[in-house]
Amino acid sequence: MRLLSTSGRAPHVSFVDGLLAGLAPDGGLYLPTDLPRFDLTQLQAWRGLPFDRLAVELARRLLVGEFPPRVIENLVADALDFPVPTVQLDDRLFALELFHGPTLAFKDFGARFLARVFGHALAERGQHATILVATSGDTGSAVAQGFAGVPHVRVVVLYPAGKVSPFQEAQMATIGGNVEALRVPGVFDDCQRLVKAAFLDPTLSVLHLSSANSINIGRLLPQSFYYLASYLAVAGASHQSVVFSVPSGNLGNLTAGVLAARMGVPVARFIAAANLNDVLPEFLVTGTYRARPSVATLSNAMDVGDPSNFARLFHLTHGSVDQMRQLVRGERITEPETRDAIRRAYRESNLVIDPHGAVALAAGRRYLESTSAPDPVIALLTAHPAKFGDAIRDELGFEPPLPERDRDWRSRPLLATDLPDTQFSTFREWLLRESPVPSASNLPSILPV
Repeated sequence: MRLLSTSGRAPHVSFVDGLLAGLAPDGGLYLPTDLPRFDLTQLQAWRGLPFDRLAVELARRLLVGEFPPRVIENLVADALDFPVPTVQLDDRLFALELFHGPTLAFKDFGARFLARVFGHALAERGQHATILVATSGDTGSAVAQGFAGVPHVRVVVLYPAGKVSPFQEAQMATIGGNVEALRVPGVFDDCQRLVKAAFLDPTLSVLHLSSANSINIGRLLPQSFYYLASYLAVAGASHQSVVFSVPSGNLGNLTAGVLAARMGVPVARFIAAANLNDVLPEFLVTGTYRARPSVATLSNAMDVGDPSNFARLFHLTHGSVDQMRQLVRGERITEPETRDAIRRAYRESNLVIDPHGAVALAAGRRYLESTSAPDPVIALLTAHPAKFGDAIRDELGFEPPLPERDRDWRSRPLLATDLPDTQFSTFREWLLRESPVPSASNLPSILPV
């Protein structure tokens, strides 16, 4: 697989080179120059495969020439070893549950895949790296736990102080070891700005910086796999097209869906389901991209005022507003509508959903009410409701239980460091002072091959 930069001013690179770099040298984001295309006959042949086997089949075709087939199988099967069920709610509405991984959020798909492939590639090359991650919620915990203990990889997670849930903070700031959690006195966009500036600062090249946000193409590829799995579960036998309603903040999940469609998954439309931070829905109406400060909402992982992956979406639709409108419909869901969707899902389907899934379900229902098209709608439920216990208790009167392995989270000591301000010079000084360059000698393999 060859990768290009969305900015168009950097040479094409291999998948591994792009994965290790994170951001292209011209500041653009990497995308495949081309993708394999699967016809309906091939898609039908994959019906009934367990998700990890389906993921291996897709990864082998995407990463041909990058790793030997046996290595791909080992890495992918180990990373994606948890269920991905699609639940039917009524005749035309379905829910894709993406929260059955180790950190109870969809970010586990990309983070676990990336950690294993990243670690294997470093081991093969005898190199080290520092991973920088800006998070508005679940990315930080997924990346922190995915990379925990990976040799010769240091992870620095930046998150906005007081703007992630206590459980999310515990998941990323209680690990220690090669994982450093950094509380930033601002919003997610400040964290993301610091990370982007670090990549472009030549004085930090000694740290071999890379990203594990959806900035990194290695995060997006495995997320495309579950779109195919859900399509096969809902409409694979009939070859009918489907509509995906996607909670949309930094737009990585939506971009992964578009990649799946480009590979042949029959998608009639994507719904970009946004909260009050409706940058993409506004763009689809006005044709003007307007970044602005993010607004705090119940669905905090979507509180993004300048989504990085917009550049990828724009490139995938050939820089045309009209082409993007044909593929993506934007919906803005208010806070009362989000709360109502939580109550309705429980009342009508006995389903407990988190605020992000509630945004997707509300947008999906609005779409169904506005069209007579027969395509079923699949709403993505991206986080376990127990991660947002306070919000669920406010609406339903109880807190959903966490899996047993996570019930001691309140007793784990926080190991976070507070950044005193949001100036890049402060962050750069902290990185160089607190982050010594590790040795790259005698690297072990991450997995047996």
